[in-house]
Amino acid sequence: MPSNVKDLFSLQGEVAIVTGGAQGLGEQMSIALGEAGAQVVVADLNLEKAQKVASHIQSLGVDSLALCVDVTKKEAVGEMVEKTLERFGKIDILVTSAGVGQWMKAEEMPEEDWKKVLDVNLNGVFLCCQAVGREMIKRKKGSIINISSMSGLVVNTPQAQSHYNSSKAGVIMLTKSLASEWAPYNIRVNTIAPGYMETQLVADLLKEYPDYADLWKNLTPFGRLGNPEEIKGPCVFLASPASSYVTGSVLVMDGGYTIW
Repeated sequence: MPSNVKDLFSLQGEVAIVTGGAQGLGEQMSIALGEAGAQVVVADLNLEKAQKVASHIQSLGVDSLALCVDVTKKEAVGEMVEKTLERFGKIDILVTSAGVGQWMKAEEMPEEDWKKVLDVNLNGVFLCCQAVGREMIKRKKGSIINISSMSGLVVNTPQAQSHYNSSKAGVIMLTKSLASEWAPYNIRVNTIAPGYMETQLVADLLKEYPDYADLWKNLTPFGRLGNPEEIKGPCVFLASPASSYVTGSVLVMDGGYTIW
């Protein structure tokens, strides 16, 4: 392990996959990993946006690959792993950031909407962890960072989103379970639980309920929403040797929302 603090946070020579890596928090984490020296696979449904992020990472002096991936499809996830290994020969870091959000009352929710949110937010995380985890087990090395949410810890108000909350709570317990199972293989599995962030996903949801933004700010000790760039530090910390004894943890970054 590096003895110098700066080296502890270096990802030089590491290979990372970021799902949902072309937009929102995923884009910021893709860039952060590249800035820390990692070669980054930007996996996203939107290939055009993924290519733009990959080009930016390449401008930092590290290699990057853009892939179109549907995390709900086992075959697509398998191809993502294969293409990563073909290009880079290994996988050191996985960040599962692909996700969807929706507000809907439980009594009015079609079964299809429940299944869609759970499929992307929870099943997709499992499929990616399983496929990448198998490769990490072979090398007895790896760091997996699942993106959950404070919604997996508390029930948000006033919006109704039982399917989203359930999916994120599932990600938290999946993270803890995999951390326990894979610790003997030197694989660390942690999750970042963001609060309300100024992403396009949140902006789209607020179009119908613009007053919610001020309400959320009043419920947050810091009195503001998070800047997407604020996830870069936690991501690099959990990906790097700086967190070598951290596994099964939930890193909450919510401006204090869950302490009230």
